[in-house]
Amino acid sequence: MDKVTYEQLPELFTAIAHQFEENEELLCEMDSKMGDGDLGLTMRKGFCALPEVLRTMDEADFAKKIRKAGMEMTDIVPSTMGMLMGTGVSFGGKNLAGKTELDAEGVALLLEGYAAGIIKRGKCARGERTVLDSIGSAADAARAAADAGKSLEEVCRAALEGADAGVEATKEMLPKYGKAAVHKNVALGVADQGALAGALFVRGLTEFICGK
Repeated sequence: MDKVTYEQLPELFTAIAHQFEENEELLCEMDSKMGDGDLGLTMRKGFCALPEVLRTMDEADFAKKIRKAGMEMTDIVPSTMGMLMGTGVSFGGKNLAGKTELDAEGVALLLEGYAAGIIKRGKCARGERTVLDSIGSAADAARAAADAGKSLEEVCRAALEGADAGVEATKEMLPKYGKAAVHKNVALGVADQGALAGALFVRGLTEFICGK
């Protein structure tokens, strides 16, 4: 695949939602040890709602459609992670202003916007054991690949490698925010569940564009 068109946006987000359906129990299990135990439920509910939101939305602009879908997600799942992920989608769409399809450069812009949205909403930074550690790493890798003239599929694969590396890096970080900070004594050696959620977003995007 060399581009994602306006018409394919619901299919793209269906592939992303599938990742959260498949990994709902894993995210809940991870979250039960470090948080409220409902992360999988929240992510499944939020992302599984987006394909239908996109199908029924009266918006002809490619970038605005993604931005508005993210805003809708923050209403559907108004939890901390729901707000972070919805804002990420929204800022990703905002960063695509002027584009009419998702190409190699577009994936880099989408993920850079996603990371910016998380920073804006969460007031967090890289290295603090959050979803930003996977999304930010994915954005860096996507940008490097796009600037090197790589294809859309190559950019996506690089982004996924970056996201997975970001998840792995959280095993050496101590949590700073929320209930996870209370359980910091058991955090070392364990991946952050929010970072994994970020990587699942990138995996869904990549598998839709590149195939499994």
